[in-house]
Amino acid sequence: MANRYNKFVFEAEERITFDVSEGTSGELIIRALNIVSNNVYSELPTVSAGEYAEVLSVYTDNNGNKAVVPQGWTVSGVPKENIIWGKDEGLVIYHIPKEKVSGISWQDPDEVETLMRTYNQFVWTPVGLLTANGTLDGIRFNEKFGRMNYQNDTFSESEYHEPLIGELLFQKESVDKYDGYYSSRYDISKDEDTGKPRSVKGAKPWTNINFPTAKEVASTMVQSKTVTSHLMYGAEYDTREKWVIESGTVTTKEIAEDSTELGNYYNNKNYPSRIVKTGEDGCINNIYGFAGNLNEWTQEQNNNSYRVIRGGNYCNNGGNFRVDYRNYRNPNNNYDGTGFRATLYIK
Repeated sequence: MANRYNKFVFEAEERITFDVSEGTSGELIIRALNIVSNNVYSELPTVSAGEYAEVLSVYTDNNGNKAVVPQGWTVSGVPKENIIWGKDEGLVIYHIPKEKVSGISWQDPDEVETLMRTYNQFVWTPVGLLTANGTLDGIRFNEKFGRMNYQNDTFSESEYHEPLIGELLFQKESVDKYDGYYSSRYDISKDEDTGKPRSVKGAKPWTNINFPTAKEVASTMVQSKTVTSHLMYGAEYDTREKWVIESGTVTTKEIAEDSTELGNYYNNKNYPSRIVKTGEDGCINNIYGFAGNLNEWTQEQNNNSYRVIRGGNYCNNGGNFRVDYRNYRNPNNNYDGTGFRATLYIK
């Protein structure tokens, strides 16, 4: 680009950053990366750690990083659970009824344990703080939010593809606006009494579920005027991987070459050769089951009819079925070692 364009000087308000790239026709593309979300944050009311969000609000952690909090959700009052960026840290929100929030003692480990086993929890992926090396079109790798090709996966209509339409397009717009998104802290389980999906600790993960059913269940998990849920996309899965690497919690090698020590694989001596309950399967950046235990359905596709499952499960070798691993299965079949997660779309 230096030999093709004249010198340009950009001036912007403090903390506004630009991305400069070359388009497919040779044009210079200049994008302000965070001007929209900064304006959005300035217009929202604030919520603090341990507080219930009466409306869509903005939370600022002790390091000055920000995240939006959906109406009806509570920011964790546990210090390790309310830091947005840091090694093995992540922002957790709980779906606790308003009338119960004020009496919580977040310093009491037993009470927090009860909360983790009772109320749905989601974790924020701070997309705005990441580097731009993902893809949404399968061609250009200039997105902070997008799929990754650690194994040189082929992204095309005949191979792995994920059209930027419908829910995914809406999620991309939401991520651009708010600089991040929430995904379930645990693999989804089923409430034994109501049959409803949950993201809680200490439950048997929901397996033996085919893709259409997993997609439908995930979509019913959270439904309000401001927030809905959906089955995780490949772009969301990979962006979450990028976050745990760039925050310094794990290495690229552990994600893309050998994930054995990160979770419940049969060749990890710290785990039994069976599926374990949620919250017993390893924790990375406050996300449980990040590696092993179950592989997970995503909305990414292969050959138009098969759906992509990611990672490995309890009976796999972590060196072969790494966190980043893509496989494809018949969407209409059930698999014992396959579960799923939900992601929130903030309207």
